[in-house]
Amino acid sequence: MAVKILSVDDELDLELLLTQYFRRKIRKGEYEFHFAHNGLEALTMLLKEKDFDIILSDINMPEMDGLSLLTKINEMQNPALKCIMVSAYGDMGNIRQAMNNGAFDFATKPIDLDDLSLTIEKAIEQINYIKEMQQEHHQLESIKGDLAVAREIQQAILPRIFPPFPESAHMIDIAASMNAAKDVGGDFYDFFRIDDDHIGFVIADVSGKGVPAAIFMAVSRTLVRATGLRDVNPSECITYSNDLLSEESANSMFVTVFYGIYDLKTGEVSYTNAGHNPPYVVKADGSINKLPVSEDIVAGIVKDYHFSEETFRLERGDTLLLYTDGVTEAINTEEKEYGEERLEALLRNNSQTDCQQLIDNVKADVKAFAGEAEQSDDITLLAIKRL
Repeated sequence: MAVKILSVDDELDLELLLTQYFRRKIRKGEYEFHFAHNGLEALTMLLKEKDFDIILSDINMPEMDGLSLLTKINEMQNPALKCIMVSAYGDMGNIRQAMNNGAFDFATKPIDLDDLSLTIEKAIEQINYIKEMQQEHHQLESIKGDLAVAREIQQAILPRIFPPFPESAHMIDIAASMNAAKDVGGDFYDFFRIDDDHIGFVIADVSGKGVPAAIFMAVSRTLVRATGLRDVNPSECITYSNDLLSEESANSMFVTVFYGIYDLKTGEVSYTNAGHNPPYVVKADGSINKLPVSEDIVAGIVKDYHFSEETFRLERGDTLLLYTDGVTEAINTEEKEYGEERLEALLRNNSQTDCQQLIDNVKADVKAFAGEAEQSDDITLLAIKRL
C-alpha cells in the first residue's frame, strides 16, 4: 500500500514542489500526498483519517504551529506515525524542541529534496518495523487469549466437584488438584464410577509441556476413561490405551499413567502402573508404605506391549496419595529438589487429615520450599481415603 504523507505548510508552492519531485513514486502508487495549510487543518484531517504514516510539518504556521501539532500527535499515541519537522536553518531552538518532543527528524528551508527523500525512506523503514512488531504483538495477544480459553477448557474436563460420589461419601473420601506450570499442562487426574461397587481412578503425566502436552493429555485422558468405563481390568485398560496412543503419538511423546480400580466394599485396589511415580499409602497410625516401583514401560511408545497388574488393600482410615513428579522435583532458588523424604515426612504428620486438607498441605509445603523459584513442572495430586 502507498505510504500516506501529510504535508502541513502555509506556503502553497511547496505542494507543487513535492508533487513534482515525487511524481514517479506517486504515479507508481508508492507515495500518496495530502496537504494542509496549518496545524488546525492538519489535526482535523488526522482525526478523520487515521492511516497517515508521515507528517511533514512546518514549525511556524498560523492558527496552530508545528510544535502544538506535534503535541497533539503525541497524544494520539501512535508509534508508527512519524513526524518530520521543517523550519528555517537559523531556527535551531524550535527544531531542537521538536526533536526533544518526539519528532522523528527535521529538514531546513530551503528544503533539499534529495535529503528529504532519504529522510522519508528512513522513516518508512522505522514505520514498517514498528508495524511488524505491532502485528506480532497482536498475534501474541491472540495466542494468549486462546491459551486462556484452552486452560479453562482443560480445567473443565477434570473433575472439580468434591465429594464426587455423595451416595458413597460415608465410605470414601476423594480429592484432587492440578496446577499447570504454563498456561496449559500435560498432567491430568480423573475418577469415575464403573458400577455400584467400583470406582476407577487415574493420574498421569505427559512428556513435555505447553500446548502439545495439553493435546496429548486430552487424548490420553479420553482413552483411559472411555476404556475404563467398559469395565475392563486395569492391565487391559492401559494395554488397549497404549496401543492407540502408540499409533497416534507424534514427536515420540509418551505418558506415565497409574490407573486403578477401587472396591468400595473391600477396600481392595487393583492397578497398573505404566512408568509413573509409585504412590504412597498413608496408614491411620501415621506409618507410610510406598508401592513398588513399576517395571512396566510408559504408555504411548511401544505398541503390543502387555502391562502387568497388581493389587493391595486400603484398610479403614488409610489414604492413598498419588502425585506427579512436579511435586518431588520442585526446586527452590538454590536449585535443590523438594524430594521424596520431605514428602514422606509431611505424610507421616497428616495421617488423620481428610483428602482435601492433605492435598492443600502438600501444595503449601512445596510452595514454601520453592520460595521465589518459578514452578518448573505441573503439580498434580490425587488422594483417596477409605472411611
